[in-house]
Amino acid sequence: MEDISLGVPQPLLERLPDDDEAAAADMQQAVASWEEKLNQAIEAADDDREAAGRVLEAIDRFEERYETYDELVPELRAWGQSPIYALTWRTLYADVVAQLYDHEELAEHLERERNARLVQDGIRLQDL
Repeated sequence: MEDISLGVPQPLLERLPDDDEAAAADMQQAVASWEEKLNQAIEAADDDREAAGRVLEAIDRFEERYETYDELVPELRAWGQSPIYALTWRTLYADVVAQLYDHEELAEHLERERNARLVQDGIRLQDL
């Protein structure tokens, strides 16, 4: 499986306040780290299915973080705080997941692995 590449979309960086360059740098550093770790996981995998499984675990974590930031936005608004950072991080997690699915070779394996997990979970639930 080929290496993946990830990035922070420029429109997302443009939404951040102009006086806060640290947030943009943090996002770029985080995405670079995720890319490195995911590529290491893919290289360490014995086959494409194992690689897809490892990437799928990362996608699950990204989706959990997305939900966490999504739930934080109304709370920040209720307290009179700006939710711009929560919104941008939430959007970043969603975009990274989309970028992973945009890799054609990887997307095909991710769908197969996700379907296999659904079947396994369904079989286990039936055994209860």
